[in-house]
Amino acid sequence: MTDTNVLILGGCGQVGTELATGLKELYGNDHVVVSDIKPAAEANVNGPYETINVMDKDAIFEVIKKYKITQVYHLAALLSATAEQNPMFGWQLNMDSLLHVLNIAKENHISKVYWPSSIAVFGPGTPKKNTPQDTIMDPNTVYGISKLAGERWCEYYHEKYGVDVRSIRYPGLISYKAEPGGGTTDYAIHIFYEALKHNSYECFLTADTMLPMLYMPDAIKATIELMEAPAEKVKIRSSYNLAGFSFDPAGLAKEIEKQLPGFTISYKPDFRQAIAESWPGSIDDSRARNDWQWKPDFSLEQMVHDMLLNIKKKL
Repeated sequence: MTDTNVLILGGCGQVGTELATGLKELYGNDHVVVSDIKPAAEANVNGPYETINVMDKDAIFEVIKKYKITQVYHLAALLSATAEQNPMFGWQLNMDSLLHVLNIAKENHISKVYWPSSIAVFGPGTPKKNTPQDTIMDPNTVYGISKLAGERWCEYYHEKYGVDVRSIRYPGLISYKAEPGGGTTDYAIHIFYEALKHNSYECFLTADTMLPMLYMPDAIKATIELMEAPAEKVKIRSSYNLAGFSFDPAGLAKEIEKQLPGFTISYKPDFRQAIAESWPGSIDDSRARNDWQWKPDFSLEQMVHDMLLNIKKKL
Protein backbone atom coordinates (compact mmCIF):
# COMPACT_ATOMS: atom_id res chain seq x y z
CA MET A 1 0.00 0.00 0.00
CA THR A 2 1.16 3.55 -0.67
CA ASP A 3 0.41 6.75 1.27
CA THR A 4 1.11 8.76 -1.87
CA ASN A 5 -1.88 10.29 -3.66
CA VAL A 6 -1.09 12.29 -6.78
CA LEU A 7 -3.06 15.02 -8.57
CA ILE A 8 -2.07 15.92 -12.14
CA LEU A 9 -3.31 19.35 -13.22
CA GLY A 10 -3.47 19.64 -17.01
CA GLY A 11 -3.41 15.86 -17.12
CA CYS A 12 -4.93 15.45 -20.60
CA GLY A 13 -2.10 17.28 -22.37
CA GLN A 14 0.90 15.88 -24.18
CA VAL A 15 2.99 15.29 -21.02
CA GLY A 16 0.11 14.62 -18.63
CA THR A 17 -1.31 11.72 -20.65
CA GLU A 18 1.93 9.74 -20.47
CA LEU A 19 2.92 10.90 -17.00
CA ALA A 20 -0.40 9.58 -15.66
CA THR A 21 0.44 6.12 -17.08
CA GLY A 22 3.90 6.17 -15.46
CA LEU A 23 2.58 7.31 -12.08
CA LYS A 24 -0.23 4.74 -12.11
CA GLU A 25 2.34 2.00 -12.70
CA LEU A 26 4.27 3.31 -9.69
CA TYR A 27 1.47 4.08 -7.21
CA GLY A 28 -1.60 2.24 -8.53
CA ASN A 29 -4.56 3.42 -10.57
CA ASP A 30 -6.64 4.69 -7.64
CA HIS A 31 -3.81 6.83 -6.26
CA VAL A 32 -3.47 9.05 -9.34
CA VAL A 33 -6.16 11.66 -9.99
CA VAL A 34 -6.07 13.16 -13.47
CA SER A 35 -7.64 16.59 -13.92
CA ASP A 36 -8.15 18.97 -16.82
CA ILE A 37 -10.58 21.67 -17.91
CA LYS A 38 -12.42 19.15 -20.13
CA PRO A 39 -15.59 17.43 -18.87
CA ALA A 40 -15.08 13.80 -17.85
CA ALA A 41 -16.99 12.53 -20.91
CA GLU A 42 -14.38 14.10 -23.23
CA ALA A 43 -11.32 13.21 -21.16
CA ASN A 44 -11.21 9.45 -21.86
CA VAL A 45 -9.34 8.70 -18.62
CA ASN A 46 -9.21 5.30 -16.94
CA GLY A 47 -9.35 5.97 -13.18
CA PRO A 48 -10.21 8.98 -11.00
CA TYR A 49 -10.85 12.16 -13.02
CA GLU A 50 -11.89 15.69 -12.00
CA THR A 51 -12.73 18.71 -14.14
CA ILE A 52 -10.69 21.64 -12.77
CA ASN A 53 -10.10 25.17 -13.99
CA VAL A 54 -6.59 25.86 -12.65
CA MET A 55 -7.42 29.57 -12.27
CA ASP A 56 -9.75 28.54 -9.43
CA LYS A 57 -7.68 27.93 -6.28
CA ASP A 58 -10.73 26.72 -4.30
CA ALA A 59 -11.53 24.10 -6.94
CA ILE A 60 -7.95 22.75 -6.77
CA PHE A 61 -8.09 22.71 -2.97
CA GLU A 62 -11.44 20.85 -2.89
CA VAL A 63 -10.00 18.01 -5.02
CA ILE A 64 -6.84 17.89 -2.85
CA LYS A 65 -9.03 17.44 0.26
CA LYS A 66 -11.39 14.96 -1.41
CA TYR A 67 -8.62 12.54 -2.46
CA LYS A 68 -6.12 13.29 0.39
CA ILE A 69 -3.58 14.39 -2.24
CA THR A 70 0.08 14.45 -1.15
CA GLN A 71 1.77 15.46 -4.45
CA VAL A 72 0.68 17.82 -7.23
CA TYR A 73 2.12 17.70 -10.74
CA HIS A 74 1.09 21.07 -12.17
CA LEU A 75 1.33 20.79 -15.98
CA ALA A 76 -1.45 23.13 -17.11
CA ALA A 77 -0.05 25.98 -19.23
CA LEU A 78 -0.48 27.90 -22.46
CA LEU A 79 2.51 26.90 -24.62
CA SER A 80 4.88 29.10 -26.64
CA ALA A 81 3.16 29.48 -30.00
CA THR A 82 -0.37 29.51 -28.51
CA ALA A 83 0.48 32.07 -25.80
CA GLU A 84 1.88 34.50 -28.40
CA GLN A 85 -1.64 34.69 -29.88
CA ASN A 86 -3.06 35.83 -26.52
CA PRO A 87 -0.21 37.16 -24.32
CA MET A 88 -2.19 38.48 -21.35
CA PHE A 89 -4.20 35.28 -20.97
CA GLY A 90 -0.99 33.24 -21.35
CA TRP A 91 0.67 35.20 -18.54
CA GLN A 92 -2.37 35.05 -16.27
CA LEU A 93 -3.00 31.32 -16.72
CA ASN A 94 0.66 30.31 -16.33
CA MET A 95 1.37 32.55 -13.31
CA ASP A 96 -1.84 32.51 -11.26
CA SER A 97 -2.24 28.74 -11.44
CA LEU A 98 1.35 28.15 -10.24
CA LEU A 99 0.91 30.55 -7.32
CA HIS A 100 -2.33 28.78 -6.33
CA VAL A 101 -0.46 25.46 -6.10
CA LEU A 102 2.56 26.95 -4.29
CA ASN A 103 0.28 28.65 -1.73
CA ILE A 104 -1.61 25.39 -1.11
CA ALA A 105 1.79 23.71 -0.50
CA LYS A 106 2.93 26.59 1.73
CA GLU A 107 -0.19 26.02 3.85
CA ASN A 108 1.02 22.39 4.32
CA HIS A 109 -1.88 20.76 2.49
CA ILE A 110 0.50 18.83 0.17
CA SER A 111 4.07 17.65 0.67
CA LYS A 112 5.55 17.91 -2.84
CA VAL A 113 5.04 19.93 -6.04
CA TYR A 114 6.27 19.30 -9.57
CA TRP A 115 6.11 22.16 -12.08
CA PRO A 116 7.79 22.04 -15.50
CA SER A 117 9.84 24.90 -16.85
CA SER A 118 11.18 25.03 -20.42
CA ILE A 119 14.11 26.02 -22.61
CA ALA A 120 11.86 28.99 -23.44
CA VAL A 121 13.39 30.70 -20.36
CA PHE A 122 16.48 31.30 -22.50
CA GLY A 123 16.64 34.06 -25.08
CA PRO A 124 18.73 35.87 -27.72
CA GLY A 125 21.55 36.67 -25.25
CA THR A 126 21.86 33.11 -23.94
CA PRO A 127 24.89 31.08 -25.17
CA LYS A 128 23.46 28.81 -27.89
CA LYS A 129 25.82 25.84 -27.57
CA ASN A 130 25.88 23.66 -24.48
CA THR A 131 23.77 26.22 -22.62
CA PRO A 132 24.87 26.16 -18.95
CA GLN A 133 22.57 25.67 -15.97
CA ASP A 134 23.25 29.24 -14.79
CA THR A 135 23.45 31.76 -17.61
CA ILE A 136 21.86 34.83 -19.19
CA MET A 137 18.10 34.37 -19.36
CA ASP A 138 16.34 36.96 -21.51
CA PRO A 139 13.20 35.27 -22.88
CA ASN A 140 11.27 37.19 -25.52
CA THR A 141 8.00 35.21 -25.56
CA VAL A 142 5.22 35.46 -22.99
CA TYR A 143 5.59 31.70 -22.37
CA GLY A 144 9.31 32.09 -21.66
CA ILE A 145 8.75 35.14 -19.46
CA SER A 146 6.11 33.27 -17.44
CA LYS A 147 8.38 30.22 -17.08
CA LEU A 148 11.32 32.35 -15.90
CA ALA A 149 9.09 34.14 -13.37
CA GLY A 150 7.77 30.72 -12.31
CA GLU A 151 11.30 29.43 -11.68
CA ARG A 152 11.97 32.40 -9.42
CA TRP A 153 8.73 31.82 -7.51
CA CYS A 154 9.52 28.11 -7.05
CA GLU A 155 12.94 28.90 -5.60
CA TYR A 156 11.44 31.66 -3.43
CA TYR A 157 8.76 29.38 -1.96
CA HIS A 158 11.37 26.70 -1.28
CA GLU A 159 13.76 29.09 0.48
CA LYS A 160 11.18 31.19 2.38
CA TYR A 161 8.55 28.57 3.22
CA GLY A 162 10.30 25.21 2.81
CA VAL A 163 8.02 24.09 -0.05
CA ASP A 164 9.42 20.92 -1.65
CA VAL A 165 9.02 22.04 -5.25
CA ARG A 166 10.95 20.40 -8.10
CA SER A 167 11.27 21.33 -11.76
CA ILE A 168 12.83 20.45 -15.12
CA ARG A 169 13.42 22.77 -18.06
CA TYR A 170 11.97 20.58 -20.78
CA PRO A 171 13.49 20.86 -24.24
CA GLY A 172 11.26 20.02 -27.24
CA LEU A 173 9.27 16.88 -26.39
CA ILE A 174 8.53 14.20 -28.97
CA SER A 175 5.69 11.73 -28.51
CA TYR A 176 3.44 9.48 -30.60
CA LYS A 177 0.71 9.09 -27.96
CA ALA A 178 -0.82 12.54 -27.47
CA GLU A 179 -1.30 15.28 -30.07
CA PRO A 180 1.13 18.24 -29.81
CA GLY A 181 -0.17 21.21 -27.82
CA GLY A 182 0.89 24.30 -29.78
CA GLY A 183 4.63 24.45 -29.18
CA THR A 184 7.43 25.65 -31.46
CA THR A 185 9.05 22.20 -31.55
CA ASP A 186 5.84 20.48 -32.74
CA TYR A 187 7.29 20.03 -36.24
CA ALA A 188 9.33 17.13 -34.82
CA ILE A 189 6.04 15.27 -34.24
CA HIS A 190 4.07 16.40 -37.30
CA ILE A 191 6.91 15.29 -39.58
CA PHE A 192 6.40 11.60 -38.70
CA TYR A 193 2.67 11.65 -39.52
CA GLU A 194 3.28 13.40 -42.86
CA ALA A 195 6.20 11.07 -43.66
CA LEU A 196 4.00 8.00 -43.22
CA LYS A 197 0.96 9.49 -44.98
CA HIS A 198 2.60 11.35 -47.89
CA ASN A 199 6.37 10.61 -47.69
CA SER A 200 6.93 14.38 -47.64
CA TYR A 201 6.67 17.28 -45.18
CA GLU A 202 6.61 21.08 -45.33
CA CYS A 203 8.41 22.41 -42.24
CA PHE A 204 7.60 25.72 -40.51
CA LEU A 205 11.27 26.13 -39.43
CA THR A 206 14.37 26.46 -41.64
CA ALA A 207 16.54 23.42 -42.46
CA ASP A 208 19.34 24.37 -40.04
CA THR A 209 17.29 25.36 -36.95
CA MET A 210 19.11 23.32 -34.30
CA LEU A 211 17.08 22.65 -31.13
CA PRO A 212 17.49 20.38 -28.09
CA MET A 213 14.89 17.61 -27.90
CA LEU A 214 13.85 14.75 -25.63
CA TYR A 215 11.82 11.63 -26.38
CA MET A 216 8.73 11.42 -24.18
CA PRO A 217 9.62 8.11 -22.44
CA ASP A 218 12.84 9.81 -21.27
CA ALA A 219 10.95 12.95 -20.20
CA ILE A 220 8.56 10.86 -18.09
CA LYS A 221 11.45 8.85 -16.62
CA ALA A 222 13.32 12.05 -15.70
CA THR A 223 10.24 13.66 -14.13
CA ILE A 224 9.47 10.66 -11.93
CA GLU A 225 13.14 10.13 -11.01
CA LEU A 226 13.46 13.77 -9.92
CA MET A 227 10.31 13.52 -7.80
CA GLU A 228 11.45 10.21 -6.27
CA ALA A 229 14.96 11.52 -5.46
CA PRO A 230 15.75 12.21 -1.77
CA ALA A 231 15.22 15.93 -1.02
CA GLU A 232 18.89 16.46 -0.17
CA LYS A 233 19.90 15.39 -3.69
CA VAL A 234 17.71 18.06 -5.29
CA LYS A 235 20.16 20.96 -5.15
CA ILE A 236 18.42 23.22 -7.69
CA ARG A 237 14.98 24.54 -6.76
CA SER A 238 14.47 26.86 -9.71
CA SER A 239 14.63 24.27 -12.53
CA TYR A 240 17.11 21.71 -13.88
CA ASN A 241 18.53 21.80 -17.41
CA LEU A 242 17.74 18.53 -19.19
CA ALA A 243 18.63 17.20 -22.63
CA GLY A 244 18.40 14.08 -24.77
CA PHE A 245 19.80 15.00 -28.21
CA SER A 246 19.89 18.00 -30.56
CA PHE A 247 18.96 18.06 -34.24
CA ASP A 248 17.72 20.41 -36.97
CA PRO A 249 14.87 19.65 -39.43
CA ALA A 250 17.34 18.60 -42.16
CA GLY A 251 19.08 16.16 -39.77
CA LEU A 252 15.77 14.67 -38.62
CA ALA A 253 14.62 14.31 -42.25
CA LYS A 254 17.85 12.48 -43.07
CA GLU A 255 17.26 9.98 -40.24
CA ILE A 256 13.66 9.44 -41.41
CA GLU A 257 14.82 8.93 -45.01
CA LYS A 258 17.13 6.11 -43.87
CA GLN A 259 13.99 4.25 -42.78
CA LEU A 260 11.56 5.63 -45.40
CA PRO A 261 13.48 5.85 -48.71
CA GLY A 262 12.33 8.68 -50.97
CA PHE A 263 11.09 10.89 -48.07
CA THR A 264 11.41 14.60 -48.93
CA ILE A 265 11.20 17.79 -46.88
CA SER A 266 10.56 21.40 -47.92
CA TYR A 267 10.68 24.59 -45.83
CA LYS A 268 8.22 27.45 -45.31
CA PRO A 269 9.22 29.26 -42.09
CA ASP A 270 6.45 31.12 -40.19
CA PHE A 271 6.32 33.19 -36.96
CA ARG A 272 7.66 30.21 -34.97
CA GLN A 273 11.05 30.62 -36.65
CA ALA A 274 11.79 33.75 -34.59
CA ILE A 275 10.83 31.92 -31.39
CA ALA A 276 13.09 28.95 -32.25
CA GLU A 277 16.03 31.26 -33.08
CA SER A 278 15.91 32.72 -29.57
CA TRP A 279 16.38 29.27 -28.00
CA PRO A 280 19.55 27.19 -27.44
CA GLY A 281 20.81 24.59 -29.90
CA SER A 282 22.18 22.26 -27.22
CA ILE A 283 21.95 22.00 -23.42
CA ASP A 284 24.45 21.22 -20.65
CA ASP A 285 22.54 18.99 -18.21
CA SER A 286 25.53 17.91 -16.11
CA ARG A 287 23.92 19.15 -12.87
CA ALA A 288 20.96 16.77 -13.32
CA ARG A 289 23.36 13.94 -14.19
CA ASN A 290 25.46 14.62 -11.08
CA ASP A 291 22.73 15.45 -8.54
CA TRP A 292 20.19 12.70 -9.23
CA GLN A 293 21.97 10.54 -11.84
CA TRP A 294 19.87 11.52 -14.87
CA LYS A 295 20.66 9.63 -18.07
CA PRO A 296 18.51 9.32 -21.23
CA ASP A 297 17.72 5.90 -22.72
CA PHE A 298 17.04 6.96 -26.33
CA SER A 299 19.38 8.16 -29.08
CA LEU A 300 18.08 10.10 -32.11
CA GLU A 301 18.20 6.95 -34.27
CA GLN A 302 16.31 4.88 -31.66
CA MET A 303 13.68 7.61 -31.26
CA VAL A 304 13.06 7.86 -35.04
CA HIS A 305 12.69 4.07 -35.30
CA ASP A 306 10.27 3.96 -32.34
CA MET A 307 8.18 6.93 -33.59
CA LEU A 308 7.75 5.49 -37.10
CA LEU A 309 6.88 2.05 -35.71
CA ASN A 310 4.22 3.37 -33.30
CA ILE A 311 2.66 6.01 -35.56
CA LYS A 312 2.37 3.40 -38.32
CA LYS A 313 0.35 1.23 -35.92
CA LYS A 314 -1.74 4.26 -34.93
CA LEU A 315 -2.52 5.20 -38.55
